[in-house]
Amino acid sequence: MTVKKEASGRRSVQTEFVVPGTPEEIWQAIATGPGISSWLMPAEFETRDGKPVALTLDFGGGPCPRSEITAWDPPRMYAAQSAGLEPGSPPIAAEWHIEAQAGGTCVVRLVHSLFASTDDWDDQLEHVESGWSGFLRTLQIYLRHFRGQGSTLTKWMVPVAGTEAEAWATFTAALGLQGVSVGQRWTAPAGVPALAGVVEHAHEGPNDILVRIDQPAPGVAAFGSVDMGGPAMVGMNVYFYGDASAAAAARETPLWQAWVKAHLPAPEESAV
Repeated sequence: MTVKKEASGRRSVQTEFVVPGTPEEIWQAIATGPGISSWLMPAEFETRDGKPVALTLDFGGGPCPRSEITAWDPPRMYAAQSAGLEPGSPPIAAEWHIEAQAGGTCVVRLVHSLFASTDDWDDQLEHVESGWSGFLRTLQIYLRHFRGQGSTLTKWMVPVAGTEAEAWATFTAALGLQGVSVGQRWTAPAGVPALAGVVEHAHEGPNDILVRIDQPAPGVAAFGSVDMGGPAMVGMNVYFYGDASAAAAARETPLWQAWVKAHLPAPEESAV
């Protein structure tokens, strides 16, 4: 995505999509802790005198990123600012905008921006945009099919031997996901914990597959890989929705933990 540059020094990238629902319903999904937890990661707003002042996200495995709320205008927009991705980099702002349309739909626009006098930090905006893409697709599936439902997340990410491409090939082959296409009905093969549904998104580079599942419970399964300079990592997020979501997550999590241990050995183990 092209970075937009302004004379003021503001540099930004923008993502926009249309989803069904009222502004109030969309606001619940993007501007409340339970809503954000339904498509991103466990989230919590810190309030002061009844007004949100900060947002904390729990990605697991380390400190929880915290963003300061800088604007709050429900159900139309809010803005938050967080530290840059690298030491010494400028802060990054995120603005969420909701605009009602005819036909019971809304336009959702997410703008990430920073201020800089050079191009040195433009890649940070590109990395942010790329990192958000899978989560925003999950948000769209949630709003179209599960809007307003409570959720429980089960997730894992593990290192796998080889390059990212090799790790992704190993991962998708084990899950029967190689070559899947959008709209296809997919069922996990024998030996894999029960999982089945319709493929909503399939992309390579970045590697990203989203399945709207109906087995073992309604939800979204997101599969992906990443290479952050160390061993290639593969992982899965499953967002279970509905009144039985917590029970489904509690039941399925140990099954996936056992499957990962048996089928995706760490790089040093696979080299033996």
